[in-house]
Amino acid sequence: MSFNEQFDQHGAWRREFALRLKLLAQWMKEQRLLNAAAEDRMLRLQAQVRSGKVMVAFVAEFSRGKSELINAIFFAGYGRRIMPASAGRTTMCPTELGYDPDIAPCLRLLPIETRLQPQALVEWRLVPEKWLQIDLEVDNPAQLADALQKVAEVQHVSLEQARALGFWNDGSLDEDPPVAADGRVEVPKWRHALINIAHPLLRQGLVILDTPGLNAIGAEPELTVGLIPQAHAVVFILAADTGVTRSDLSIWREHLVSGATGSENRLVVLNKIDTLWDALSTPEQVQAQIDRQTASSAEILGLQRSQVFAVSAQKGLVAKVTHDDALLQASQLPALEAALAKGLMGQRQKILRAAAAAGIQELKSEAERVLNMRRRDQTEQMLELRGLRGKNSTVIQHMRKRIEHEQAEFSGSSARVHAVRSVHNTLLGDVVHLLGMPTLRAELAGLTAALKQPGIKLRLKRTYGETFSSLRDVLHQAQTITAEIQVMLDSAFRQINAEFGFSLQAGRAPEMAQYAQDLELIEHSHLQYLGLGNVLRLAQAGFSERLVRALSSRLRMVFESALGEVEQWNQSASAQLDAQMRERRQGFSRRLEAIDRIEQAAATLDERIAELEEQELRLRALDVRLGDLTLPLLLDVESSPFAFQALQGQAIGAGGAALAELA
Repeated sequence: MSFNEQFDQHGAWRREFALRLKLLAQWMKEQRLLNAAAEDRMLRLQAQVRSGKVMVAFVAEFSRGKSELINAIFFAGYGRRIMPASAGRTTMCPTELGYDPDIAPCLRLLPIETRLQPQALVEWRLVPEKWLQIDLEVDNPAQLADALQKVAEVQHVSLEQARALGFWNDGSLDEDPPVAADGRVEVPKWRHALINIAHPLLRQGLVILDTPGLNAIGAEPELTVGLIPQAHAVVFILAADTGVTRSDLSIWREHLVSGATGSENRLVVLNKIDTLWDALSTPEQVQAQIDRQTASSAEILGLQRSQVFAVSAQKGLVAKVTHDDALLQASQLPALEAALAKGLMGQRQKILRAAAAAGIQELKSEAERVLNMRRRDQTEQMLELRGLRGKNSTVIQHMRKRIEHEQAEFSGSSARVHAVRSVHNTLLGDVVHLLGMPTLRAELAGLTAALKQPGIKLRLKRTYGETFSSLRDVLHQAQTITAEIQVMLDSAFRQINAEFGFSLQAGRAPEMAQYAQDLELIEHSHLQYLGLGNVLRLAQAGFSERLVRALSSRLRMVFESALGEVEQWNQSASAQLDAQMRERRQGFSRRLEAIDRIEQAAATLDERIAELEEQELRLRALDVRLGDLTLPLLLDVESSPFAFQALQGQAIGAGGAALAELA
């Protein structure tokens, strides 16, 4: 299957799976098995499965056919070019294509002059009035293509303005943009473009990032240290006739080599193989030349041969539009689409499967604990009531006093529970302080000052290293405290379980290692700017400001994510304790209510016992139904995500009937 087909099938699986999660949540809520924390986890899981974004970044120097490749893979269904890809008309600013149902179809353009202002790019996204907005007619390919020509617009500014905007580097004149006869410099008119259209793939969460050439990439730190490193896949385009040029190698080494994270999600495309099609050469000779260029490019870039693909995007687009299967095969585009689908979808599916399996199992365990608690209370009540058969009112009164005494003892235990909460909240406060924004700002103060100092910046690499080492220490401290919290909760929960017959279980503390890996990736992406080649660029105040904002924004996301996970873990433990305390209080109320009814009429004793027996049967049925509803979901995520239809058929006996009844 092509990338489009695989992504479409993946989207169908996500929608179906999210619907089944919603049905499970509704059933659990109806049966009072879903506390606030569990409901929040369920909603997060539904949102993650239903609308998780998948970003593919296309990176290339100018005139490599990048926009044409995007047209061929994603937009051939329009029957024409959508992204500007003709000679002299190509993407000049970073362009994101995605879909937000809350925004009308439109193209939004951020003026290049915003680079001179202190706000980060992520902040400009929250100020829509600063963007030029052009409405798009998604059913009118001609209007759509005409409107998107705006991303190719340029303007001419003075040399001083070009330098301030980050497009002129006195130390790299060979990489600087063209200068007109009047001495003015050609620069992009727009800093960033956002395209919002309801394309089928974009509706399912695909985000396409189309980047400009080397000079524009290097001038926008938020692009190279933010968006590109976070992409799930990066497609780097070269020209088949030239292979890896000096500027191509510069982009690769400075912006795309992913360091410790490996290069598995990097694909390299040798585009325009049709320029090698020669009537004087046999097809075998042409293919041999393509194979040599492919092998050479893989060796230079340090990749596996299987990660380099030779294609003709232009012929592939023509073939799709004209339905020419022979030309499509000759373009070799299907091989790239298959690799992109396999790598990108495989990675995304793995993440979703792991998250879904863990979330469903946690919800199932929480529901089972509540059911066990109810079953234990009912068993105690059944034993009490059966012991009252044939007994006089004195015995019944004695039973009431014993229940009231137990109730009083339980109420008195709230002091111990409060003590556990107090210690827990104190330790949690330490974690919140460590991962909070004031701490992050304090840790970044030295590096921020070093970046903002005027002129040539000495010892900057060392300052970066010290800062990131300190940030990793902060995460390590947070991990140590959460481990202490878990030990404390485990001990407290064991005591409470033993005394009151609860089934409390502290979840596993969040792992900070994943966030330490994020720090390593961010540090690596910034180190590219600290070499000799960027000394003059770093000396520019405007560029340093942008670099500081990009770094702060990226680190804020990491620490906010870590803090959010800790808070969710804390909420889960607290909600679990609250739920079981509430169940026990309700159990005492039910037992006393039964005594009242028995005192009023002895005949109600047998009726109450019969009611409890029926409730026990209902609890068993709930237990079975819980398994019926969760087992197919767990089977689904543990196997291929695309096996939903087959599993649905297999699950009729186990959970399919219950699901059909719910639906």
